[in-house]
Parts: sequence; structure tokens; C-alpha cells
Amino acid sequence: MKRLLVILVAALMVASLFGARPVKAEETLTVYSYDSIEPWMKEIIPIFEKEYGVKVRLVTFGDAGEVLSKLIIEKNNPQADVVVGIDNSYLQKALQADILIPYKPENAKYIPDWIIKDFDPTFHLTPYDYGAIAIVYKKDVVKNPPKTFEDLTKPEWKGKLIVENPLTSSTGMAFFLWTIGVYGDKWPYYWEKLKQNDVIIVKGWGAGWEMWDKNQAPLFVSYATDPAYAACEENSTNIGAIFLNNTAYVQIEGAGIVKGTKHLKLAEEFINFLISKTAQEKLPTTQWMYPVNKEVKLPACFSYALNVSSAKVISIPSEELAKNTDKWLKEWRELMVEGKSPEEISPTPTSTANTNKTESSRGKGSSICGPGLIVGLAIVPLLLRRRL
Repeated sequence: MKRLLVILVAALMVASLFGARPVKAEETLTVYSYDSIEPWMKEIIPIFEKEYGVKVRLVTFGDAGEVLSKLIIEKNNPQADVVVGIDNSYLQKALQADILIPYKPENAKYIPDWIIKDFDPTFHLTPYDYGAIAIVYKKDVVKNPPKTFEDLTKPEWKGKLIVENPLTSSTGMAFFLWTIGVYGDKWPYYWEKLKQNDVIIVKGWGAGWEMWDKNQAPLFVSYATDPAYAACEENSTNIGAIFLNNTAYVQIEGAGIVKGTKHLKLAEEFINFLISKTAQEKLPTTQWMYPVNKEVKLPACFSYALNVSSAKVISIPSEELAKNTDKWLKEWRELMVEGKSPEEISPTPTSTANTNKTESSRGKGSSICGPGLIVGLAIVPLLLRRRL
């Protein structure tokens, strides 16, 4: 009997070995983005994971510029599958680096044509939100805010403007390009005036917001939707926003598939999901930007946002960005970090001030470098806000 029992047990073990199906390891999608995207990602990633039975690994860096630099460094051995947060200021640099593969998602049909045309018709990056840069202030602190770029260089605003570094921040890059769109090849002379007026330059939006929120300076380069944030989250109408010279520079952000991904199909599904109504409905009050999906209804408090249609939209042609962005940034560093003068930089003419700007087809440890102040603050992830 014992012998029979041993044989039976052995037979069952053999059968289990040959008959059992191997358990498939859970697929993991690695997504690179900037720190302050976490509020939106925390809302939507669990939905995606449940729907597709996968795991999403979100890896964040301080700012969009840092994210792009990381992808370029890893180009020959990519560690990410998807990147989220490369905007139109960094788009050409990303395309030139050849780190993305094109993919037009099914949900692209819900994106307005003007956004696709103004951003990336090749769909190396799919737009998922947009917003306009603005100067923000607190109404109880600033009674007569500046209205023009030149106003910011006046003595009354000396040491009172916080601007993000365009070398590390896409918000700062957008402001920088806004000045180029207005001043053309004369932009170094304008930035020299800002430097002489003790402009405060910080690494990224998070660091700038923290300083501004603590009243360390009354003016801050941020977004036209900040008044909507105050209305929604703080039940306050104390934040004001300004389009300088009655112009607006619109920032469009996109997501793309990293070249060399080992999870191509899943990466495609994630891009498609980002612009679905499900994901886009959670974007306005986590990112404080406008969703690209035209079927999404905005919260009522967005009526407090500064209306982009009230200003002339400034844009720089993509071919001009591709040709000159690296040169402009090099010159900005020489001027603002190395302390050179506009004459020493000797920028070659690339555009004509106030003439070579195009309207969008739609109608958004510190160191002292001369008088300008560059504040080396770490990026502070603000869990209630999304900015770069």
C-alpha cells in the first residue's frame, strides 16, 4: 500500500510539472517626466494599470529640460518607454536628438487641428495639454502691475521679478522665447536690462512658486491659469495675471514613445490613454493647463483664467527654433551666467524685432552674475500644482 501511495504521489508531481502553465510576469512600463506631474499621474496611472493589467513605473526629474537631457544621455541604452512633458520649446531639440519614434494615436481625432499644426504634425510627440505664460502677482500686494516688457526693467520693479532658467526649465524657456518673439535679435539688450534690474533667476517653476508664495518677490513668470487655481483650490480671487505687450506665448506639452522601447504596444496604449476623455478630465485641476481633448468640459473656475484670445499669440517657426535654439541658449548663458555684455556676445541676426513673429492659427546655493541674481534652489515638488 505504501509503495502504491509513493507511486501515486510521484505521478501527481510529474503531472503537475508538465501540466502547469507558467505565470506570466507583470509587464512594466517606465515613464519619464518632471516632478510636478505627479498629481495627474496619481489620478490616472491606477486606472491604466487596472485596465491593462500592467505596472507603470513613473520616474521623475526636476524639470522638462532635465528629463530631455536624461533621455539624450541614455540614447544608446534607453531606460524609459515613454516620456511625458516635452513642450514646444524643447520639441526641436528632442527631434534632432532622434530619441523618439512617431505614433499617431486613435484619440488624436479629438485634438483640434491648430494644436497639431502648431506642435508636431509628425506625432513624434502627441500634445496632451496647453497653456499660456503670464506674469502673475497678488492683487493685495501689487496695486499697479506692469503691463509691458519694458515696465519690468524700470526701477520700481528692481529685484522684484522671478524668472525660471531657460537652460533647465520649460517655463523659463517659454518666457525666453516670448522675449525673442517680441524683440527678435535685439533680445540680449532686453535681458541685459533685466539683469541690471536684479531679475531673480531660479532653476524651475517649483522653486520660483515657493519664493513668490512666501512673498520674497511680487512678480513671477507662471501661467495664465493661476487665477483659476486660486479660485478652485483656495476660493480666492487674489491672484492676477498679465500678458505683457498684450501678447501671449502658448506652451504646448507632449508625450512620446522612446526609441528603443521594449514595450512598444503598451507604450502606444499609454499615449492613446493620455488623451482619452478619462485621463483628460482629470488634467485641468491637477496640471492647471487646458486639456487638448475637445470633448472635455472645463471646471467653472477656469472662467477666472486670463483669456488667451484677448491677446496676440506669439510663436516662432519650428525651422527657426531648430536652427537657433542651441545658439540662443549659449548666448543667454554667456550673458546671464558668464557676465558678458550683449556686444561681446555679438549675436548674428536671426530675426527682426517686432517683425519676424507669427500669430498662431487660433485667435497660451545662489550666485551673483553682475547685478542679476541666479538662485540655485532645488526643485520643490508641489503636490497641488503642475508646472515646469
